[in-house]
Amino acid sequence: MNLSGGPLIVQSDKTALLEVDHFQASDARHDLAIFAELERAPEHVHTYRITKLGLWNARAAGHGSDYVLGVLDNYAKFPVPPSIRIDIEQTMARYGRLTIRKNEAGNLELHSQEPAVLAEVTRQRKVSELLVDKLDENSWQIAEWARGQIKQELLKLGWPAEDLAGFAPGKPLSLDLMETNWNLRNYQEQAVERFWEGGSGVVVLPCGAGKTIVGAATMAVAKTNTLILVTNTVSARQWKTELLKRTTLREDEIGEYSGSVKEIAPVTIATYQILTTKKQSEYTHLALLNDNDWGLIVYDEVHLLPAPIFKMTADLQARRRLGLTATLVREDGKEGDVFSLIGPKRFDAPWKEIEEQGYIAPAKCYEVRIDLPDDEHLEYAISNNEDKYRLAATSSSKIPVISKILTKHQGEPTLIIGQYLDQLHQVAESLDAELITGDTPVNTREKLFGEFREGRINVLVVSKVANFSIDLPEASLAIQISGSFGSRQEEAQRLGRLLRPKADGRSASFYTLIARDTVDQDFAQNRQRFLAEQGYAYEILDIQDL
Repeated sequence: MNLSGGPLIVQSDKTALLEVDHFQASDARHDLAIFAELERAPEHVHTYRITKLGLWNARAAGHGSDYVLGVLDNYAKFPVPPSIRIDIEQTMARYGRLTIRKNEAGNLELHSQEPAVLAEVTRQRKVSELLVDKLDENSWQIAEWARGQIKQELLKLGWPAEDLAGFAPGKPLSLDLMETNWNLRNYQEQAVERFWEGGSGVVVLPCGAGKTIVGAATMAVAKTNTLILVTNTVSARQWKTELLKRTTLREDEIGEYSGSVKEIAPVTIATYQILTTKKQSEYTHLALLNDNDWGLIVYDEVHLLPAPIFKMTADLQARRRLGLTATLVREDGKEGDVFSLIGPKRFDAPWKEIEEQGYIAPAKCYEVRIDLPDDEHLEYAISNNEDKYRLAATSSSKIPVISKILTKHQGEPTLIIGQYLDQLHQVAESLDAELITGDTPVNTREKLFGEFREGRINVLVVSKVANFSIDLPEASLAIQISGSFGSRQEEAQRLGRLLRPKADGRSASFYTLIARDTVDQDFAQNRQRFLAEQGYAYEILDIQDL
């Protein structure tokens, strides 16, 4: 135990305070991320919370309570409160005391070596509705359709079940990686191995670190028909291009299932949007989920998995499920659903660690604070709460600051990213720059992204459609002018647009323009929490500092 001045103070309310300037802070941040969530990240002391879900994720990844308490003891400035020690031990001990398995008759059963635990959960109405019959004092038969739903309900009760029921193999598919001019990186190999050990779960890697390649490598191990779910059509086509480049798959073995194309192939890439499309109150494309005997489902950007697909996912529990994401943060609080329906976090590589290995570009983050003009400040002051953020975030005073930053970084491939369409149109017009929004046709988007990659366009103004799964490797400057209120996941994704390594080795710059003394500033602090946990610090600038 390190009680001679460590960087961490563990408190009895399950928070841990990390002294950022301490020489052990970086190591402590790395170890804490395995089981604790960053709540606040001001300049000098960061606040972490030790959550049940974080502890269960750590347990599923093979870390016991001895490991967690060892981390806390190693960095603690004062002794860890006894109540916290007991709570961590008892919380982590709950994982796996209930298991889901298949019996000799091929039926699903809920099993426990502790009849009292089994009796406690099966008496809950929402659990009992999912059960067929009591088999003996240690097991109940589960309805075949309820494998996912019962995991959700047990998690809510604080008894996360370990799913040992196995997976359908799916239809075999001949598939290998083509590692001619490249090799899997060590962390990518580890991610595939950890996923395969558990059979289902989530891999967390920074944007630009090759999550698609992890997906391809997992497919090469599975060698089975695969359904890949992605955020949009542009992403679907990028996945197809990457699979053709990295694997032995032929073009006719990969299908696109989107708003414009309805192809089903041994490997089918479908958009979340098409699966959540309704006609006469019915999801009209759900048949896709049962077609082609899928042996593997890949969820790209799993933190964005739309809520309706959670129910669909509950019906896919017999398939191996791989979630890929840069952050497990969900603004709707459904991290527990990801845990129970996709699987626990199997692998997580810290952003700064991957940066140090040279696989993602180093980045500097800046927050530029501007003052609202008098007329806008008055309008802001008398507006209702719903309008205050829009007024602050879309201030006209941000436009000259954008021009100043562009002059400072003249010639660098630049993304100007915002939330409000009127603001984006105004900025694009003032800069005579191309604009991409949700209304831009897919073919036009692909054309403009292609011209940006080739250097024929140097500045793109983009809405939130460019937050996710867009591969723009040479982009080295991003200017964020407005966002989705306090969304941490969005902040991470927007910085992620810049993190592909640059051909000339240059670093990236991420600017956020903030209206001082407004809710714009308050939301910015929340957005920055996830990146602060990854080791990124924001330098606060005034206009004259540019």
